[in-house]
Amino acid sequence: MLKRSSEQNRKTAETKIKVKMDIDGTGEYDINTGNGMFDHLLAQLSKHGLIDLYVRSEGDTEIGWHHLVEDTGIVIGKALKDCVGDGTGINRIAHAYAPLDESLARTVVDFSGRGYAVLDLMLGDIDMGDLPSDLVRHFLESFAREAGCNLNIQVLSGLNNHHKAEASFKSMAKAIKYALTIDERQTGKIPSTKGTISD
Repeated sequence: MLKRSSEQNRKTAETKIKVKMDIDGTGEYDINTGNGMFDHLLAQLSKHGLIDLYVRSEGDTEIGWHHLVEDTGIVIGKALKDCVGDGTGINRIAHAYAPLDESLARTVVDFSGRGYAVLDLMLGDIDMGDLPSDLVRHFLESFAREAGCNLNIQVLSGLNNHHKAEASFKSMAKAIKYALTIDERQTGKIPSTKGTISD
């Protein structure tokens, strides 16, 4: 079986990001972005998506978390796209629900090669540590664009912002896991009528 893994690096005047990813992993993670809440959300992607994930992010956080969160989304998205490759044999489209106490989130994902995000997260800034809630949206948009997937996440109910954000990442992780699972009936086939999901 082809090993679906990637290592990506990005260095700019604003940030320095390193990501290692294996989408056929066991959910092991080693994540340090300097932001505890951001690390916690990324850990959900790894643990519940069975994605082995290593992340190191450094940047100009003295002016805020925007550059670091955005660039981490870019690099994680690029790593995922590299892992998927031409998508031979994958299910491609999947959905998943995840609850956390009073919160419930639904994710629908399509690895079509076209990056797009539609997000209804209902997030405020209370109980989000030092991570501004709008940067959760910004991370997901950057991630989806670079991963080449259509990402639709909707929080269906919830009161606590931490719970709503975590449920969103858990449902996303599960949907990605199912979408990237190999279907033996599609061995050697690209799951698209146009014959490619790479362009």
